[in-house]
Amino acid sequence: MTEDIDESKLTHLLEHWIEHNESHSKSFRDWAVKIETAGFGDAAREILLAADNMDESTVSLKNAKGNL
Repeated sequence: MTEDIDESKLTHLLEHWIEHNESHSKSFRDWAVKIETAGFGDAAREILLAADNMDESTVSLKNAKGNL
């Protein structure tokens, strides 16, 4: 299986994961505003924390891509 992995394939995969994470982070933040407005402040704060964690994950993925 590892013989199928090359730099081009890995770059493509990392770019996909980065885009995916960034999309989810934005969605989490958008929803957190709506959820806060609906009166669920504790839930909104946890969702924002999840978005922050997603952003940290994205930094790691970008670093991995930079190490190729």
